[in-house]
Amino acid sequence: MTDGTEKIRCDACPVMCYIAPGQTGACDRYANDAGRIVRTDPVVMLSQAMEHGSRIVPFAARDWTGDPLPADSFVTGIGSGTTYPDYKPAPFIISSEVDGADVVTVVTEAIFSYCGVKVKIDTDRHLGPEGAIVRSEGEAVGLVTTAEYGSQMLSLGGVHHLTGGTKAEGRVTCAAMLALCNGEAVALSIDGGSTVVVQAGQAPIVDGRTERRMRVGCGSATIGMFASQWLGLVDEVVVVDDHITGVVSEHQAGKVLGWQPTGIRIKGSRSTPGRYFRVSEPGLGWGGTCLTDPLEILGEWNAKKGARPGLRLLMVSTTGEEYGYYVLDQALIPQKQPLPAALQATVGLIDENCERSLCTVLFMGGAGGSLRAGVTSNPVRLTRSVQARQTRLTSGGAECYIWPGGGITFMVDVTALPKGAFGYVPTPALVAPLEFTMPRNDYLQMGGHFDAIRDLASVQDRGGEYPTAARIEPWPGKGTP
Repeated sequence: MTDGTEKIRCDACPVMCYIAPGQTGACDRYANDAGRIVRTDPVVMLSQAMEHGSRIVPFAARDWTGDPLPADSFVTGIGSGTTYPDYKPAPFIISSEVDGADVVTVVTEAIFSYCGVKVKIDTDRHLGPEGAIVRSEGEAVGLVTTAEYGSQMLSLGGVHHLTGGTKAEGRVTCAAMLALCNGEAVALSIDGGSTVVVQAGQAPIVDGRTERRMRVGCGSATIGMFASQWLGLVDEVVVVDDHITGVVSEHQAGKVLGWQPTGIRIKGSRSTPGRYFRVSEPGLGWGGTCLTDPLEILGEWNAKKGARPGLRLLMVSTTGEEYGYYVLDQALIPQKQPLPAALQATVGLIDENCERSLCTVLFMGGAGGSLRAGVTSNPVRLTRSVQARQTRLTSGGAECYIWPGGGITFMVDVTALPKGAFGYVPTPALVAPLEFTMPRNDYLQMGGHFDAIRDLASVQDRGGEYPTAARIEPWPGKGTP
C-alpha cells in the first residue's frame, strides 16, 4: 500500500508494470486503485441454479447483507488472479462437499507461453497446401496441417511464434489467439492458398464466400450411401471430389445393385473399382477441386463397354451444391440437360445429409511448468494425479482433454467457457483459467498448501490477494460437471 499518489509495481506477471493511480497495467487486467493493485475483472462463478443472466456479488465485504451464494457455486479461474511468482499458493484454494465427499478446488489464472490453438474448418474448399504458413496481419502465426474428413485443419500459435520471432510476430500471434479463444472473428491468409475468416461456432468465410455445408463424405462414400437412390433414374453417376472421386457403375455398391457398365473413362489415378484419386488440382470448385466444368475429368466414352446414345449421366459434388445432368448424343458426347425432378430429390438428399459448416477452436496449453507450485509443494505429484484422473482439470469450468504422456498438456473447446475467459500479458503470452479439483485427502498427500484452504463463505468474506468483485453466471451449455 502507498498513499495513493504514486506509481506502484504490479507483480501479477513477469512484465511487472509500474502503474499510476487510476490506471491499468499493459494487460488491462490489473489497476492501481488508491495505492493497491486490484483485479479489474470480476471472478466468474458458475451455478446450475442460475437459469439465465448473471449477477454481481462483492468479495471481501463483511457488511454485505445480500442474498447468499448458491450452494452449488463453482469458483472458476476467470478473474481470479495469477500465482506469479509461482512460489506462493494459488489465488483460491477452496474446500467444499460434493456428493458427500470432501474435495478441494485449486483456482488460478495460468500464464501460457507454451500454448496454441487448433482450428477445425468444415469446408471442402482447398485452403492451402499442408505445411503452408498461416498469417494474420501479414505475420506468420501458424501453419496448415493434415486435412481431416470434411474439414481443413490449422495449428496456430506456439512458443516459437510467440517468443522466437520478431516482436511484431509475437504480438500479432498473441492477439490472434486471444481473439479466437474469446470467440471473435479473425481474418487469416494462407501462403499459396486462400484467405479465411475464422470464428468459433460460426461458419468459415473462404475468399469472401460463407461456407454452408461440409461434405457428406468423399465421392466413394457418397456413392455407398446413395447408390440405391439413383437406381433406375440415371445410367451413370460421378461424384466429383478432390480426394476420392466415385463412379457408381464401377463401384462395389453399384455392382451389388446390378448396375450396368457404361463405358465411362475418368482422367485420374484409379485406386480400386469406382474410386479415383487426383482427378484435378485442389481448389474452390466442385468437391474441393479446381473444376468449374466437371466434364473436364471425362475421357472418350467406350461403346464396346456400354456407352450408347441417350445414356443419362449425373455429375454431382460431395455437398450437392454443384450438379449437372447430361445425355450422350450420337457422337457419345455429353450434352447438358435440365435436371429431372426425380434426380433433384436425390441431389437434395445429399445436401440434407451434409452437416453445418462451422469453425471449431480448441485452446491447447502445457500446464506442466511452475504454475503447479501454486497447487502443491511437490509439483510432479500434481502431474501424476492429473494423468491418473485422480485430479479433475477444468478450464473456466469446461471439461478438458488431457494428452497422455509427460506433463499436463490439455485442450479445451473455447465455446464451452464463459465469454471473455481468456486474457493476455505482453511478454507475450495468453492467460487461461484453470481449476484443479480432487479429494481433500489426495490434496494433502500431494503436498498441497494446507494453510491456504478456505471454504466458499471465507472466500467471499476475505476475497483474494487482488481485491475484486464476483459474477455468478449459469453453467454454459457444455462443460457442466
